[in-house]
Amino acid sequence: MTRTANEGRTVQMGTIPPVVARMWGRDTGSRRGPRPSLDVPGIVAAAIAIADVDGLAGVRMSSVAERLGVAPMSLYRYVGSKDELLVLMADAAVPDPPAPGKGQSWRDYLTAWTRAHRDYLIGRPWQLELTRRTPPAGPRALRWLDRALAALDATGLPAGARIPIVTTLTGYAAAQAGLAVSLGPQEGLGGPEAYGAVLAEVLDPEDYPALAAAAAGGAFGANPDWIDDTDFALGLDLILRGVASLVDEAGR
Repeated sequence: MTRTANEGRTVQMGTIPPVVARMWGRDTGSRRGPRPSLDVPGIVAAAIAIADVDGLAGVRMSSVAERLGVAPMSLYRYVGSKDELLVLMADAAVPDPPAPGKGQSWRDYLTAWTRAHRDYLIGRPWQLELTRRTPPAGPRALRWLDRALAALDATGLPAGARIPIVTTLTGYAAAQAGLAVSLGPQEGLGGPEAYGAVLAEVLDPEDYPALAAAAAGGAFGANPDWIDDTDFALGLDLILRGVASLVDEAGR
């Protein structure tokens, strides 16, 4: 079944890409023959276990097959390629979103939602790379989108406005998670406070007057919870204040 879209494009209806079908548990292969010894969830779980230890660099069809005790070629009956496996991993590793509290305001829920989103990305840094290359299409990732949109129901904003709001919050959570991971203890940096000390040493006050003054004044890492609390909460408050302004304008 097809329909004709704008500019003469033809869109195929009812066609689901195999990787999306697998994420939703829809059978994409034949049911004939003996009962298979593997399944997609088991393969994805093995790949996630490898990524948790070795990062995405350790995820190869051969390493997943070795963990499962099978030949690499046997995986291709269930997963078309490594890229497809990464897409499946990106959804399967997503936890459940926060449950909305009784009588909880949209703003309080989205605060908890964004913080939880950031926290699960920090817990699995390899997810950061996948979120940049894999749009949400699986049941677990889309549940987060659904819950955030539902929280905005009470605002009266149309779906066309709510989707960009949730997209902005998703991007903010990912950016803050990436910052927290990159400023974690590692060779050459050693955390936010050490990063600030490095900036204070290298910045020329004449070329970077404002940034040099901030670094010299201890703005980076002066608070031990800089990433986890103060910085994150301030940025999120700015976004949600903007949302509140949209709600007020819509009400007027």
